Amino acid sequence: MKISRHAFLRLSGMAFLAGAARKAIGAIGGTRWGMAVDVAKCQKQENCVKCIAACNQAHNVPSIPDRAHEVRWVWRDSFEHAFPEQVDQYSPLRAAPAMLLCNHCENPPCVRVCPTQATWKRQDGIVDMDWHRCIGCRYCMAACPYGSRSFNWMDPRPYIHNPNPEFPTRTKGVVEKCTFCSERLGTGRAPACVEACSEKALVFGNLADPHSPIRELLATRNHMRRKPELGTGPDVFYLT
Repeated sequence: MKISRHAFLRLSGMAFLAGAARKAIGAIGGTRWGMAVDVAKCQKQENCVKCIAACNQAHNVPSIPDRAHEVRWVWRDSFEHAFPEQVDQYSPLRAAPAMLLCNHCENPPCVRVCPTQATWKRQDGIVDMDWHRCIGCRYCMAACPYGSRSFNWMDPRPYIHNPNPEFPTRTKGVVEKCTFCSERLGTGRAPACVEACSEKALVFGNLADPHSPIRELLATRNHMRRKPELGTGPDVFYLT
């Protein structure tokens, strides 16, 4: 059956509008995971590393003593180093510890540079990884402005104590990072770091839901994100 050019363009336009409408509806009624870190609560227990320990245990993160070969999903650093453009010399947060992890950016540069699609952005906002597809080129590490990725310079398995049999271990030559505990979210559980925090300093939830606890916090509390000027759109927020 032949179709005129005018009819073809009309049908194409209708298909485009229908697709745009589906995307808009998905954005409104969908899920976009994010995390808020309450800095004051996080400081209550000095030198607390419960969130880090829980993450390491859940994901078989190796404990390598050599800092040059360190693998980390969640770690602590000073606010001054984490927010160099936002914390001045008079800020009380300058020496405060900051809990850091992958920011699961809205526009992740790591995804754009990965040649094998070993890292990709899910529809729910999580920047996930397939370690079997990773070829160890480390382009994602170079692209990430937050230092959120680690490379396995050596076999990590000998450095994993009491391994979790429910989560895969990695191999030498691949990159790894925080995945917002995507495997736990699939079974209705919160991220391991959130469950482990006794001070309830970590709030995880759906940023697409205006009535979710995390959105209510962001609407009522001052907050900041790491290096917002880069346009990556981090989905980890720090309540100040």
